[in-house]
Amino acid sequence: MTANDLVIVLVVAGASWLLIHVWRTLISKTLNQKAPPGPPGLPVLGHLHMLGKLPHRNLYNLSQKYGPIMSLRLGSVPTVILSSPAAVELFFKTHDTVFASRPSTQAGDYLLYGTKGIGFAKYGAYWRSARKLCMVELLSAEKVKSMAGMRREDVRLFVESLRKAAAAREVVDITDKTVHLIEDMTCRMLFGKSRDERFDWSAIVHDMAEDLGTFNISDYIPYLGALNLQGLTKRFKVTSEAVDKILETILDDHEKNAGNGYKENERDFVDVILALKKNSAGTHEQLARNIDRSHIKAIVLNLLFGAIDASPTAIEWTMSELIRHPRVMKLLQEEINNVAKDCDFVEESHLSKLEYLDMVIKESLRLHPVSPIIAPHESTEDIVIDGYHIPKKSRVLVNIWALGRDPRFWSENVEEFVPERFKSSNIDLLGQSFQLLPFSSGRRVCPGKHWGLLTLKLVVAQLVHSFHWELPCGMSPEELPMDEFFGLSAPRANHLLAIPRIRLS
Repeated sequence: MTANDLVIVLVVAGASWLLIHVWRTLISKTLNQKAPPGPPGLPVLGHLHMLGKLPHRNLYNLSQKYGPIMSLRLGSVPTVILSSPAAVELFFKTHDTVFASRPSTQAGDYLLYGTKGIGFAKYGAYWRSARKLCMVELLSAEKVKSMAGMRREDVRLFVESLRKAAAAREVVDITDKTVHLIEDMTCRMLFGKSRDERFDWSAIVHDMAEDLGTFNISDYIPYLGALNLQGLTKRFKVTSEAVDKILETILDDHEKNAGNGYKENERDFVDVILALKKNSAGTHEQLARNIDRSHIKAIVLNLLFGAIDASPTAIEWTMSELIRHPRVMKLLQEEINNVAKDCDFVEESHLSKLEYLDMVIKESLRLHPVSPIIAPHESTEDIVIDGYHIPKKSRVLVNIWALGRDPRFWSENVEEFVPERFKSSNIDLLGQSFQLLPFSSGRRVCPGKHWGLLTLKLVVAQLVHSFHWELPCGMSPEELPMDEFFGLSAPRANHLLAIPRIRLS
């Protein structure tokens, strides 16, 4: 495309925006519709330029001026930003059904098989059936508990590798180590065995998280999509083709093994979902009639991506805060000593007795939510909430990062890591307390919340119980950088590096 062609496209886009904007304004005034307050935007772009590299922080600053229910226009898409617990409760408890769907995005279409998974599927019968399958066969509290033996084996191997590093006084990349641990755990849950060295899922998931978290101008100004101004389309295609090839190999391997015969108790999640097409009767009859191979790959990929992207991020942030706060680290070690007694291994049965660990995890997730802005919701009908008109097809973004800093719920030292603020608190992490929503809430609450929270507590407890941790190169705790990188999740901008020193023989 020549420079003249680009100018023509932009002029046409600007004129189109102006006509649409004037039309919407006239209609709104005629119908006496009041939109939520928001800053003035630009032609065509709307408020896209205000998002910046760390949208959760910029949107939080805007909400201090325009309020907890704020209206933005991202390109041509009307968008509502929620920044207070009361606002989120209105949208995702009182009016949850209206906002339970997801918008289509170019990244989701390419990387997650569109709406065929569970994370980005439209709200409806298929999504309900697919979610039910994942809960019944993999993610229910009962199923998660039944896999305790596998987790124990993986964590023991993890600790042994760290013991060797401690003996050699080596610097450990905690971020990298925990990513591979979670990858092993997840692959065993889904595929029946630890990660296959042929497939580097952690690298793939990292790239996907970055792509899915990018504000893609094609999603918000569709008539600019053909220009591919950000160069994302080619990247999406390359990644999706590589992922699809790996998933095909995994499904082929499972089908081959099934053909050779196996015992019922040897079946993993992929075996269960592949068997649906052969036996459409039973618990998941409705889903079995409506899925093909691409649906199966989408569901498996969603589960794999969700686990490997989220859990390591939560672990690295929690360990970062513990290393920065030796007082808190010491108190947590003392609590684990008292509960675990002479055990060198923290059992899952110990976790419910570790009250201070629970406070530490809550405080870490308050300050560093894995997804500072949860995946967008989309309204399925026109609705008036708190006096504001929200049109159909509006996107709704919840700023989880802002919820953890609402002065009406948190004390003045809101930016400080103080686990004791949760002492004698009944704040819940699983979606019922709207001031702290690491797993979201409502119908779209994270289906893997039980597994994620259990894994986070288990790994952090073991890292703290087995080792003392020092920063490399004589760095003091106060000097540890705490910058984040924004994608679909918000991990540390730089990997967490530390030197383990054995506490328990």
